[in-house]
Amino acid sequence: MPIPESDLILNADGSIYHLGLRPGEVSEVILTVGDPNRVEQLSRHFDRIEVRRERREFVTHTGYLGNRRITVISSGIGTDNVEIVMTELDALFNVDFQTREVKPNPTRLQFLRVGTSGSLRKEIPVDSLVVSKTSVGLDTIMQFYELPQSPQEKRIGAALKQALDLEFTPYCTSGDLRLLGDLTAFIQANTLTCPGFYAPQGRRIRLKQKSTNYLESIRELDPTVYSVGNIEMETAGYYAFATLLNHRFLSLNAIMANRETQVFSKQPEKTMNRLIYESLDLVSKLDELL
Repeated sequence: MPIPESDLILNADGSIYHLGLRPGEVSEVILTVGDPNRVEQLSRHFDRIEVRRERREFVTHTGYLGNRRITVISSGIGTDNVEIVMTELDALFNVDFQTREVKPNPTRLQFLRVGTSGSLRKEIPVDSLVVSKTSVGLDTIMQFYELPQSPQEKRIGAALKQALDLEFTPYCTSGDLRLLGDLTAFIQANTLTCPGFYAPQGRRIRLKQKSTNYLESIRELDPTVYSVGNIEMETAGYYAFATLLNHRFLSLNAIMANRETQVFSKQPEKTMNRLIYESLDLVSKLDELL
């Protein structure tokens, strides 16, 4: 059945509603960043750029790194934006905009998140690079989708629900480590995706937190069930939508803060540039990895 125009919204120029992109303007290899300004930090390394688009917080550059066509897009912050980005990017490939019908043979996309994160443990120091093996979402976006969960994933979600006294069960998802290859620059860790930056990540400025031992409760989870290494705001959403849409996704993180030692990076730009270099190196090797 055709998708109603109220569901798949197109702009007057034929572009998809939020991203402002048309079919053919995005590569099958996509780097996602949170900060719109970081798009140019990545695309400046391209040999040439053929598409530049900016709409709301969604900035997109598509170009070439050698013979590899690649897209960089900003999502802004949070899994609500992740839902928009993943749904609309998928539609650009897998929905016929003329007939408004889903194509019979879906295209599988390859994603890398190039983002910042905070470490929960002193063993993961500031300025290190982390790849998210798995991620648990403390947001509620998956309450509205049917995300398959293995018995172990359900066990992890239940453990976090109990430890943090939540009224819903968090969801657990996994990244595609095949995209990492044999690079040793990254520490592999489990990632906690939070629905905010302050109280949901154990920070306090003026407002009183519901829990006085929030981060300690996360650290004290039974390690045979789950051990959280870093926290941020998008990865679980990305992994969940990649699972549902049958895309490959891997989240790469520059550690800017260590919550156990209570320090912040003195060289955040240098650390981010190192992550960008490693990410683009991975892109150049994708044909060997897949």
